[in-house]
Amino acid sequence: MNAGEKQRAPWIVGVSGASGTPYAAAVLRALIAAGESVDLVVSRAARLTLLDETGISFRDAHWRDDLGAWLARGADGKPDAFAPGLDDVRYWSPGDLAAGPSSGSYRVKGMLIVPASTACVAGVALGLSKDLLQRAASVTLKERRRLVVAVRETPLNGQTLRHLVALDDAGASVVPASPGFYAGATHIQDLVDFVAGRVLDAAGVEHGLYRRWKGELGGGAAPAPTR
Repeated sequence: MNAGEKQRAPWIVGVSGASGTPYAAAVLRALIAAGESVDLVVSRAARLTLLDETGISFRDAHWRDDLGAWLARGADGKPDAFAPGLDDVRYWSPGDLAAGPSSGSYRVKGMLIVPASTACVAGVALGLSKDLLQRAASVTLKERRRLVVAVRETPLNGQTLRHLVALDDAGASVVPASPGFYAGATHIQDLVDFVAGRVLDAAGVEHGLYRRWKGELGGGAAPAPTR
């Protein structure tokens, strides 16, 4: 292990099987643009959603190529809309419970689950640790690190609401994937970036994904900021 490796402290990004893979892509691109290290976990259910929403197969043996194709794709389906670098992204298989993020001694800044399905929310709230995504989230909570859960479901039943309250009580930030319209969205990517930006706000990561409210009415009528 070299000196640079010792100082690496990534954000873990967990992608569960909920609809909303463009949210995850926007968060990943913004973390990379901010110079943050990323450890990625894509659940088995998320692979099915990714295939359905983008046509991209995410494969362990070819994760770098598949991730590159995914992050290059715009929310409107346009390929090669973005060109993020992947030099400081590390991928962990969801079935690898011996992976670095499964241990509290593994150095990380925190974890973002985006999108978070209700099944994922329940598993983390109950401490099930059935896969690496849930295990990493449980470790994040027990180590008192920052955990952001971007739940994507509607409507929410009482059981899921109780699980979300349990996560809030445990110290997690619950960020529903609810786009805001005051930032002047004119494109589907603007709405996706608003949610991604709110996720990063909860994590304390700087970004320029959306126009912030400045206390002046009428701002939403102006064009959204250029990415």
